[in-house]
Amino acid sequence: MAKFKVIDLDGKQVSEIELSDEVFGADPNPHLLYEVAKMQQINRRRGTVGVKNTSLVSGGGKKPWKQKGTGRARQGSIRASHWVGGGKAMAPKARDYFYRPPRKVRQGALRAVLSLRAKENSLFILDGFKLDAPKSKQAFDVLTKRLKLENALVIDEKGNINLHRSVRNLEKFDVLPPEGLNLESVLRHKQLVLTSAAAKAIQEALS
Repeated sequence: MAKFKVIDLDGKQVSEIELSDEVFGADPNPHLLYEVAKMQQINRRRGTVGVKNTSLVSGGGKKPWKQKGTGRARQGSIRASHWVGGGKAMAPKARDYFYRPPRKVRQGALRAVLSLRAKENSLFILDGFKLDAPKSKQAFDVLTKRLKLENALVIDEKGNINLHRSVRNLEKFDVLPPEGLNLESVLRHKQLVLTSAAAKAIQEALS
């Protein structure tokens, strides 16, 4: 178990929290990060490309002219790929790009990226992040002026509605519940902010 300092919204340490080395102290594994990042990107591909080949183009059922005696090159159909309006040769077809590595690989990648942020001193744990109302300006002031953050992903429980509604409107910040934690969102931001409740929830899910 490793000890992390818990800070308030002014950046002052108020306590400590013990978190598992298995989750927050693992060795970074570039291959796991690659596999899961690839999964998230490739699964966004719709794969709905649709191009007609010769067999799908309407018309052209009859030979345009007889095989011999015309002086012209032999032709079988006006819908062949070299004709204007013809089908596409070796046309791309709609396909499903879905890719999902094993659960242990996905969890391993999350442990690796959490540990990487901790190693870089870019992981901040708050005792809480309560806002009086869903106000983006208030959230922005806390993150930039009081906590001195530039580009961060905030993780807190779904019940903190004011926080989620405030941070999601900010350009360089994002917010997710612990169960929505994903590799790409963490890598997209320089800093990672967890509330102590979210840190415990993530540890329980990944242990």
